[in-house]
Amino acid sequence: MNLARNLITLMACVGASLAQAQDTYILKVAHFLPASSNAQQNAIQPWCDELAQASSGRLKCQIYPSMQLGGTPAQLPDQVRNGVADIVWTVPGYSSGRFPRSEAVELPFMLPANGALGSQIIWDFYEQSLQADYKDYKVLAMHSDAGTQLHMSKKPVLALEDFKGLKLRASSRMAAKLLSAMGASPVSMPASQLTESLSKGVIDGALVGWELIPALKIDEVAPLHIEPRAGQPIFYTSLLSLLMNKRRYESLPADLRAVIDEHSGRALSVRFGQTWDREAERAKELVRQRSAEAIQTIDDGQYQRMRESGEQVVQAWAHDGDEKDIDGSQLVKSLRDIAARATASQP
Repeated sequence: MNLARNLITLMACVGASLAQAQDTYILKVAHFLPASSNAQQNAIQPWCDELAQASSGRLKCQIYPSMQLGGTPAQLPDQVRNGVADIVWTVPGYSSGRFPRSEAVELPFMLPANGALGSQIIWDFYEQSLQADYKDYKVLAMHSDAGTQLHMSKKPVLALEDFKGLKLRASSRMAAKLLSAMGASPVSMPASQLTESLSKGVIDGALVGWELIPALKIDEVAPLHIEPRAGQPIFYTSLLSLLMNKRRYESLPADLRAVIDEHSGRALSVRFGQTWDREAERAKELVRQRSAEAIQTIDDGQYQRMRESGEQVVQAWAHDGDEKDIDGSQLVKSLRDIAARATASQP
């Protein structure tokens, strides 16, 4: 009798284990761009496919683009923390004041116009200095958008004086501060409004990355594209992040948590950055096909003057951070040290 009872118990345990092993876990992934965007097609979806393959189909993503779960892009960190979504891809800088240390990444002229190298720098900086900002999340990736350039509708901006009186779109608080320091009037608006605003003259240009140019057909209304010489730190870099709800992560079986860990972190961050590099090159080639003179380079003297204006923003932020007990000066120094070492190690 006891033997029969033990066999029944054992079979029940085995059955439960097999059932658990065969369970499918659906991860709700939300972001603010269209399903056709580079972010979904070339970064998020391939990552989801990898999770599915590595877990033998037990981990699957249900992607919700274009804020289909409601709210605004600035609310994505709250949505994932509160469990509305399991994972979000977002720009921490959109949630002003929420991730104070992370703003260091978006300070002027801090990172190269290179998504892969910038993402390596950002991930190392996150591990060293930013974890307090993300204590409520499981961080899967932190990466660069490969930096921003100036895209103008009517006249190029090649000298510091050229900024005076211009209305230029800024995507974040730090970008707005940089434009103000250089003499322009920053205008905040969603990316979706850029093309129409440029065509109607609401703004004169925009400080955005190459990736958005073909996606939004910005080159049709802003045919002039201005950037620093290759290898120089770029005007401004957006920090992009892939964040997961901690409770959802911890509720998964150990083997599935291991799959997520194996397919996230520094390597994923760099790979996402490489995706933005490829899109930047594709966009630049499309622009060159329109006109060989469409892309113009700022000479070193004027570039240095622009950097000096940006340095005012950096030092003001560092001082403000010191007063708010986030050690802004040390954050700036740490990021610059990591960037210098990473750049020097490049072939």
